[in-house]
Amino acid sequence: MKTLPTSFRFLASLMTLVVLFLTACGSKEGKVEGVNMLYGTESKVWKTDKELSSAGDKVKQTDTQEDERITFFANGQYSMASPAGAVNGKYTFDQPGKKIMLTPDGATTSNSFDVVTLTDDKLTLKSPDGAELRLEKE
Repeated sequence: MKTLPTSFRFLASLMTLVVLFLTACGSKEGKVEGVNMLYGTESKVWKTDKELSSAGDKVKQTDTQEDERITFFANGQYSMASPAGAVNGKYTFDQPGKKIMLTPDGATTSNSFDVVTLTDDKLTLKSPDGAELRLEKE
């Protein structure tokens, strides 16, 4: 069996690393793009893709939870709808800080989430206790 020259093995290893790096960079997970990805041109509807507990375990969704939708509007308003009812309110998005705050109408407190991923079709929110809600564009 013929052995390859050291320079060829080095080049092959380098090319493998470059391919792995480019593949990893192509992933949208962990990328937070512009605020307009949240609401599109005027509004965008998001539905639950997956929910993870603070331990990282997948949380089984009920039928009601699977039917829940949240709509973000360009004017800073949001609407959460489910078969059980609807909640409307205002949101603020701190893109550099990767945080979103939701304040329901009539409430004196806000709910704050870390924005882990925000692209045109994926939104991942992390609660202060570490639970994650992964949403996808409807």
